[in-house]
Amino acid sequence: MHTLHPSAPSTAYALGELDKESRMGGMGEETHSREVRIVDISDFEARRAEIAEQIWAASVEIGFFQVSGHGIALADIQAAFARAEQLFALPRETKARWPLARNAGWEHKAQIRPSTRTPDQKESYQVTRPRMDGLWPTDQELPGFERATLDFEHQCWTVGMQLLSCFAWKLGFDDDFFTRAHNPASPAYQSTLRMLHYFAVDPALKDELGLWRAGAHTDFDCLTLLFQREGQGGLQVLPGKEMESRQWTSVEPVEGVITCNIGDMLMRWSDDRLPSNFHRVRNPLPHEYQGARYSLAFFCQANEDAVIEGPGKKYPPITAGEYLRQRISANFSSRY
Repeated sequence: MHTLHPSAPSTAYALGELDKESRMGGMGEETHSREVRIVDISDFEARRAEIAEQIWAASVEIGFFQVSGHGIALADIQAAFARAEQLFALPRETKARWPLARNAGWEHKAQIRPSTRTPDQKESYQVTRPRMDGLWPTDQELPGFERATLDFEHQCWTVGMQLLSCFAWKLGFDDDFFTRAHNPASPAYQSTLRMLHYFAVDPALKDELGLWRAGAHTDFDCLTLLFQREGQGGLQVLPGKEMESRQWTSVEPVEGVITCNIGDMLMRWSDDRLPSNFHRVRNPLPHEYQGARYSLAFFCQANEDAVIEGPGKKYPPITAGEYLRQRISANFSSRY
């Protein structure tokens, strides 16, 4: 565990984010009038400029977009979901041998959002490459799990770096700027693959409005890649311009499509040109599927020693490690 002595400007920034999040509880309204665009990123190198313009426009307007043609085979995505199900089906005492620490390992109802102040109704297992000593299932428990999971994590990283190269170009950085900042060969690497299991709804609690599968929040990272399963919805987004009206839009799962959103790191790195917008996972309504929900998220989180400073220097520089510690400490008690 690191001891943090942040400077006054960076502390003020982090607390400002938390204050905004703390005001985002409640149901709000749901609207179907907003589109989360799907961008085809196939033939990426030849179409980079065209793709960059499309995802930039979608990101500036809503903070969310979806990508198809990303090159991760549907069979690989389905296999990753199957591994997550197998892991979460293990006995609780087995999973407890891999406790969450510094964004790696297993947790159960440990995340309490400032927006809800109640535990998210889920468990998760987080893979951060340099921090996994002692946190992998053995081959006796889950044969081949470690190698296959690391292979999938690398596929996610590859797509994430392609997308971030588009943002680098639009911000005036060189194409490999964010790739260097997310170098997986460095011990300072802190991008994370997260497997999530949202619990089936307890019939006795289905009308309990205070419970959320994931309370309203923004992500801490540069860019999030999310895989959803068809029939297991609940993800809703709230663009910044809709904050006061609390008009939420559902992002329905589409097989093989990756849902992407801008995180707080990239918002700061862009001098606030790219918005990190709120999203949540609500409990299913009475007429909806009440069973378990699984998702896979890859968080492109810049290496601990990367310095976050926008081209216009709107905010004072801060290392990604220091920034992430501030944000995680508000959501996970004694977990970082």
